[in-house]
Amino acid sequence: MKTIRVVAAVICDSIENKTKIFSTARGYGDFKGGWEFPGGKIEEGETPQEAVVREIQEELEATVKVGDLIDTIEYDYPTFHLSMDCFWCEVESGELKLLEAEAAKWLTKDELDSVEWLPADITLIDQIRQAM
Repeated sequence: MKTIRVVAAVICDSIENKTKIFSTARGYGDFKGGWEFPGGKIEEGETPQEAVVREIQEELEATVKVGDLIDTIEYDYPTFHLSMDCFWCEVESGELKLLEAEAAKWLTKDELDSVEWLPADITLIDQIRQAM
């Protein structure tokens, strides 16, 4: 099975004092409409942290400060294996604009279960909840 290495930005209002996180609804592909943390594939020669910064610039037109690695999620989808490095992030400059996603929400701790997360992303929710 093919492995796809990606990064995800768990963008919060403040890395030091997390009260809400940013989630997006996928705007394309097999999982269109499913909720996820923004991010994407790591390119050749890029560190995961560099990939997070580039992907958020491309998808949301904002610059993020990358914090600690939350976890690396290993998840088997029917046609590929996903290896996803998930980082705490906060917006450093710019406004979050939806260039690829069809919707977005800032979620508080109590709202984390209010969206239909994609299968790999939902495995991270308990860790996020504990950090908020």
